[in-house]
Amino acid sequence: MVRGGLAKLFLLSAAPVVVAAATPVQADTLREALAQAYLNNPTLLAARADQRAVDENVAIERADGRPSVNATADYLEFLKPSSNSLTTPSRAVGADIQLGVPLYTGGATRNAIRAAETRVEAGQADLRGTESDLFTQVVAAYMDVIQNEAITALSLNNVDVLSVNLEATSDRFEIGDLTRTDVAQSQSRLALARGDLRSAQSNLIGARERYIQLVGEAPTDLQPPPPLPNLPEDVNEAVDVALQSNPDVIAARERARAAGIDIDVAGAGRLPRLEAFVNGGYDNYLGTLGGGVVVPGAVFEQEQTSATAGLRATVPLYNGGRVAAFERQAQARAAATLEREIAVERSVVQQVRAAFASWRAATSIVEETQVAVEAAELGLEGVRAENSVGNRTVLDILNAQQELLNARVQLVTARRNAYVAGFSLLAAMGRAEARDLNLDVGGPLYDPDLNFERAADSWWDWDRAADPEVQSTSTVDTTAQTGEISPDM
Repeated sequence: MVRGGLAKLFLLSAAPVVVAAATPVQADTLREALAQAYLNNPTLLAARADQRAVDENVAIERADGRPSVNATADYLEFLKPSSNSLTTPSRAVGADIQLGVPLYTGGATRNAIRAAETRVEAGQADLRGTESDLFTQVVAAYMDVIQNEAITALSLNNVDVLSVNLEATSDRFEIGDLTRTDVAQSQSRLALARGDLRSAQSNLIGARERYIQLVGEAPTDLQPPPPLPNLPEDVNEAVDVALQSNPDVIAARERARAAGIDIDVAGAGRLPRLEAFVNGGYDNYLGTLGGGVVVPGAVFEQEQTSATAGLRATVPLYNGGRVAAFERQAQARAAATLEREIAVERSVVQQVRAAFASWRAATSIVEETQVAVEAAELGLEGVRAENSVGNRTVLDILNAQQELLNARVQLVTARRNAYVAGFSLLAAMGRAEARDLNLDVGGPLYDPDLNFERAADSWWDWDRAADPEVQSTSTVDTTAQTGEISPDM
């Protein structure tokens, strides 16, 4: 199932992947699997929608600094007029319109906008982190399928070899060349091998189903992964890059900055506010003003309009300590975000150093295990040759066969671990996103700034987005996976 040869680097790999949400790609290569997940994974799509919601906070805060217009209308029935009034109408309709323009809010609006914009930057970094985490999971799932297919093939081959060995042992027992003990040892090893095969097939099913969960469709003819680009030369280089590019570090840094701005927003509550306003009014008494009272020479106007304009200043003098409490609360929250920034930084440093060590160790293990496989192959050949002249027992052959199988399984596992550790290192450094891997998804990559600019520049109250629809595809109808492998593996 796994075709020979290594694919090219992500940057230079072959034919571009043309994909669309309505037509899922067939994930044969790692590039295609990543592109499919990029377009179709519900976790990533949900994170993009969450970020679009964060973008709207900027528009919400900007609205507080923009003009507002309100209109009111009412209809009145005067059920019991004042006994001292001779002109009280029976009924009236009225309408008022108010225009307000905030001129000064103590810096609250300006700083609230700055804080919202800063949190948008933090959210965009979180979105990068979600994408990077997803890609790391896809790479692990991809390599798990390849690993478990290879282990299943090795286990199946081991069952075949031990079956032939049992037949040969039984034939030699029939002619008195071997003992019953030799036959029992062969039977025992074959039974264990069949159990190992069932376990390998079960693990393969789990790996394939995990792949479906992340990518959206079953793995088909997975090719060897391409070499990983831009891996660091030393751990200090990796840490330096991570501190500048890791999305979790960036998000924590921006949240700390936003929390610092929140202190100014809270403190603005003790400063004056100034607003310009214009009011217009219209009243119609529906011919009832004056009632039945006859006043010589009096003319009652049944309609009237009015207009006023002016400035309104609000100067807070005392609020029971509310403003100070809000400010202290903002300071405490800012202190918490500063500590969380350091905690995230520590975590990233730990992740990078651990991933670098795992990658280097796994790479060395691959080299050493390759030597072990070659040595085990020679050892098995030697034991078989010595057995043919009576210098080795059947148990020696079985042990040598098991040692070779173990070495091959360890090699497959080491290669998987080395690749996943290398990609995890890139992810911790902030270099494992679609833009870093030069993924071709059939169009431009998702740009969160486009929605942010649209939302931030929106002035119209009826600027409504389209109703949400599910973009990812369900896997309910996918075929349940089996532990079967292609005969040519």
